[in-house]
Amino acid sequence: MRVLHVSTRFAPGPGGVERHVREVALRQRRDGIDAQVLTSDLFTEIPWARLPPEVQEVQQTSEGIPVRHHHAYALSDDLHYPFLPGLYFDIRRIRPDIVHVHTYGTYQGFSALFGEALSGIPYVMTAHYHPTWSIWGGEGRKRLRRTYDRFLASSVLNHAARLIVQTHEEERLLREVEPKLPPVAIVPPGYTPLPAPLGGAEAFRERYQVPGPYLLFVGRLASNKGLDVLLQAFERLVRAHPELTLVVVGEDGGVRDETISRAASLGLERKVRMVGFLEDERLLSSTYRDAELLVLPSEYEAFGLVLLESMAQGRPVVSTKVGGIPEVVDDGKNGILVPPRDPVALEGAMQRLIEDRSLSSKMGDYGRNHTVPMYTWERVVSSLDQIYSEVLGKGAGR
Repeated sequence: MRVLHVSTRFAPGPGGVERHVREVALRQRRDGIDAQVLTSDLFTEIPWARLPPEVQEVQQTSEGIPVRHHHAYALSDDLHYPFLPGLYFDIRRIRPDIVHVHTYGTYQGFSALFGEALSGIPYVMTAHYHPTWSIWGGEGRKRLRRTYDRFLASSVLNHAARLIVQTHEEERLLREVEPKLPPVAIVPPGYTPLPAPLGGAEAFRERYQVPGPYLLFVGRLASNKGLDVLLQAFERLVRAHPELTLVVVGEDGGVRDETISRAASLGLERKVRMVGFLEDERLLSSTYRDAELLVLPSEYEAFGLVLLESMAQGRPVVSTKVGGIPEVVDDGKNGILVPPRDPVALEGAMQRLIEDRSLSSKMGDYGRNHTVPMYTWERVVSSLDQIYSEVLGKGAGR
């Protein structure tokens, strides 16, 4: 079987979708499926940055995944919408048995639609859905998405042979956009274990000279991550616990300077450490392990893989009751959930875990031993294999 994965970006570009496509394609090839990837030449969309030329020219990754990078064009500077005019022609040239589109609302959906309509190549879509109000990149991008939702979503979604979502909440939100969806399959993502932490009991703290205990945020610094609310809650928390530091890990998604300014206005210049994206995954493991807890105060998350990364290191999480998070965080067992944009509730949850070491340890153990083992890429690939077989006809799988 030949499966063509089409995504806006791909590894080494950072992000959950990029990792998802890589992990699935890698395991499918190991299982004898001819999985290939079409993507753009972008490293990030916000800011608009391209991969190095030597990466763009790669036709096969070091892991053996065939990949082709298409030059991305922007409709305008403030929309950050990648336009990839060559995708359909590559789909037609490769002639896969099935196209697997990743991410709703993107140009690759059109390309797959044309492939189905003009060449009879079926496609499935993993939505990786974010509601319009939660997407980041400015008001222009939100207006474009609202236009897509109104005029184009029905055609792209309803011509898909299957719509794949990660949570029940994601399906519910998509039905608000298009009530008549194709058959829906719920396939939660897998967890990719990080390598073992660096040696030493306080490896991260020593590397970055973080004094005392710290709380951790990991994620793209984007407008939908609730960083402003986190700073408000942290400012309240340090009044009672001045020994704490807030460590912020992640690449800039457009709000880094704003976050630094906000921290300064709250008198937190010396209490907030912005360390950027950590490329060394052993160091990232140490960062989770050495933290008191992970806090993810997002306004929306389709899933939130950083939650599993924290749990895998035995650390509890504090997050919000939005999107797919409640299907990962079992409130009171592996973490605490609070309403979004509520700094008082957020501060209270963090304080509870800081002051109750027994509860913190119990939640960390539950997440590591019971939650994380539920999410494997092998299960994802097995579910996709069944979906492809159903679309192509009984017996068409491996």
